[in-house]
Amino acid sequence: LSIHSSRINEDILVGMVNCYNKKAKVTRYSKTGKELQNIQTHTNGEDLYSNPRYVTENINRDICTSDCNKRAVVVVNKSGQHKFSYTGQGSELVTFGICTDVLGHILACDDISRTVHLLDQNGGFLSVILSPQQGIKHPLSVCVDDENNLYVGQYKGNTVTVYKYLQ
Repeated sequence: LSIHSSRINEDILVGMVNCYNKKAKVTRYSKTGKELQNIQTHTNGEDLYSNPRYVTENINRDICTSDCNKRAVVVVNKSGQHKFSYTGQGSELVTFGICTDVLGHILACDDISRTVHLLDQNGGFLSVILSPQQGIKHPLSVCVDDENNLYVGQYKGNTVTVYKYLQ
């Protein structure tokens, strides 16, 4: 479902779902394709993921996953232990695109409110940084480049909008 190439260590993160047993996981591979880590369950045995649609790695090596079925941003530390799940600010959240910035913030698209949420690396809500008032209609994917430009791909209208981010 998702793939991310780490700038930190060149590992590759892959989010997947087994179509037979519906079990979901995120697997870390080396750049040569060797499986390094499987992340699938909490320490209590509960499934971490249902539909790991987008995945990225933060500067602290946390693995941040957008799971639209769980209606959450699911974050595990570099050892694969659950750190937090962000489920929104009082209303339902359906997350799609996710990325991180140079400060370790997590940016996540919410399909219900049609906004982009900004979180700190511990899951604390900082703000809504983009909303329909800024012209966002259906944010589906996000990324931040080395010059702090925020790219937002939108589902309806087939557009990518660029915003200056972190002035």
